[in-house]
Amino acid sequence: MEDLITFSITVFTGFFAIMNPIANVPIFTSLVQGADTEKQKEIASKSTLIAFIIVVSFVILGQFIFELFGITIPAFKITGGILIFYVGFEMLQSKKSSVKHLKSPNIDEDIAISPLAIPILAGPGTIVTATNYVTDADFVQTFIVVGVFGLMCVITYFVFILSEKLVKLVGNNFISVVGKIMGLIIAIIGTNMIIEGIKITFNIS
Repeated sequence: MEDLITFSITVFTGFFAIMNPIANVPIFTSLVQGADTEKQKEIASKSTLIAFIIVVSFVILGQFIFELFGITIPAFKITGGILIFYVGFEMLQSKKSSVKHLKSPNIDEDIAISPLAIPILAGPGTIVTATNYVTDADFVQTFIVVGVFGLMCVITYFVFILSEKLVKLVGNNFISVVGKIMGLIIAIIGTNMIIEGIKITFNIS
């Protein structure tokens, strides 16, 4: 039981760092600028739901994808670790996502799909993180990964619909600091994945 609790906390920390709902607040507010509250809720719910479906699909079909393309777990962990480390490194460098800013009050609902759901919420880093947690997981651990990611999507939804209030409450500087901290955590997770991949490759205990 204690191992499952530790695993759950590890998964939550990983997803929170890679999805970074607080640091995504400025992106969401810029994309839905001019939309009324109901429209913002609609976009937030649609984007988080699509992100959930995409990531869970990879979690469930991960093993099939590995077998189909002949991907080994060590190769996945090393390559995925490099990718996640790069994402964290970019966040530490304060590089902003290249997302479009909408100037018209006529909000296009497609922004819920792209860029919000893909790649901001369910980008390569999120998919790699989720798949990494289930590469050698049993049914219970896989269920925990799906459940924790679902919880993260719910948290992200509420952060999005409260985004304007959050910006006023904590300010952009605090959001920037959180982004850097999450970037460091992501880089560490990526490094750990690389180490795990090397250990499996050379059978190092």
